[in-house]
Amino acid sequence: MIPWLDPDSPFPDVAEALTTDAPGLLAAGADLSPQRLLTAYRNGIFPWFSEGQPILWWSTDPRMVLMTQNFRISDSLKKTLRKVEREMANGGRWQVRFDTAFEQVMRACAAPRRDGPGTWISEDIIAGYTGLHKLGYAHSAELWLDGQLVGGAYGVSIGRMFYGESMFARVTDGSKIALAYLVRFLRDHGVAMIDCQQETGHLASLGASPIPRAQFLAHLRNTIELPQITEWEPIAPLAADS
Repeated sequence: MIPWLDPDSPFPDVAEALTTDAPGLLAAGADLSPQRLLTAYRNGIFPWFSEGQPILWWSTDPRMVLMTQNFRISDSLKKTLRKVEREMANGGRWQVRFDTAFEQVMRACAAPRRDGPGTWISEDIIAGYTGLHKLGYAHSAELWLDGQLVGGAYGVSIGRMFYGESMFARVTDGSKIALAYLVRFLRDHGVAMIDCQQETGHLASLGASPIPRAQFLAHLRNTIELPQITEWEPIAPLAADS
């Protein structure tokens, strides 16, 4: 059994999350207001539920994270990034932007995939995170080709902590290119860890790995009260190598 949250109910301690059946499931109910979402993220909790389900809140153990210094750029991706960087410098076909199409990125992440249906990103989720974006807490990294949005990623930024939510690609490596720019920006602004929430092979291939929840929460306590990043501008991932 998990507790049902009313709009004014506090979250239970994450130590009360289930360890069997649905490991990490903590509570259900409440709402997706910006304040509720911020409280959740500050306590290592995130929403994840399918259409037709109540709002479900999770705190997984272990927690999948990407240390920004461990982000892996394959040789093929490095080649593509150099091309994108050259074209951006010379006003070419490619552009990387931050925060110019946040809702578009979310809707692209929610769209059906070639290998299956759409994601868990519902209209309620889009409304909640768009609210966070308007308050300066949610951000998007966007890849554009000939004026069309072809890749991107979005997440939540609190202090010097970033919580990755989802990515999409409409061209080869589109999501990875956007992520590479985002990781470089975060690393250069003192963000050491990106929360990836749940373990997948794709995330592991990018350099992410699981850590105990207690270690994750300790990192949160040391970073979420640091000054908020206010200026979001892309930084070329390979600039230091050129």
